[in-house]
Amino acid sequence: MINQETVILVHGLWLHGTVMALMRRRIARCGYQVVSYSYPSMRLTLTENAGRLAQFCRSMDSSRMHFVGHSLGGLVILRMLERAADLDIGRIVLAGPPFVDSFAARRLARLPGGGKALGRSIPEWLESARPSGLERYDIGVIAGDCGIGLGTLIAPDLPRPSDGVVSVAETRLPTARDHIVLNVSHTAMLVSAAVVRQVCTFLHTGAFSRGMKDEGRGMQEDQRQGVKAPERESEAKSSCDSRSSDLTTHACSMSG
Repeated sequence: MINQETVILVHGLWLHGTVMALMRRRIARCGYQVVSYSYPSMRLTLTENAGRLAQFCRSMDSSRMHFVGHSLGGLVILRMLERAADLDIGRIVLAGPPFVDSFAARRLARLPGGGKALGRSIPEWLESARPSGLERYDIGVIAGDCGIGLGTLIAPDLPRPSDGVVSVAETRLPTARDHIVLNVSHTAMLVSAAVVRQVCTFLHTGAFSRGMKDEGRGMQEDQRQGVKAPERESEAKSSCDSRSSDLTTHACSMSG
């Protein structure tokens, strides 16, 4: 029997699928079958990891697949879409993706041993053209502006607002159906209940939750900065997780 709705979670750099366990359980409560996908984020190139993800998807007993990618995981998903014509792709949520660029990763690459620490996937993304045809997919982007993370240690001048690793501006995907900014750090996205609520809302409806206290603040800021907004955009505030600094210390997620 084929399961109709499966959500595949894809982790970021230096991590393993087990870090998505809490998110997996929470999304499952929204009525989905949820699977955490693990891949060698440093050893293989982005293209190789995207190919492996596509192969994994073809092995799934599911006719329709949604995706949630954290940081580098989101980039792997986007690259995978180029070879997913035979797959029934549902909705996609990217949390903290360095889509435009990665200021922190480029700064790390200049440090002794930094290039090796970045692995092979992130450099390929930074030096290659962005995937084409993304407008065909329902993609939602979650950015953070808590500003606590390893990226601020490596690059104290990381453009603000940021989640501590990826700046909000770096998460802008022109063809995204929706984009929302939460007051959460890069690593805390993995354990944030607010992030999961927005993920489930987007998977159900194709848009993030409206009506939050600070809705509209982000669009006004975009207008002042001359940033072209996606089709629908809002910015919401949740409580900046007080555990963010500890999480960042114990679970590095630099640009991935």
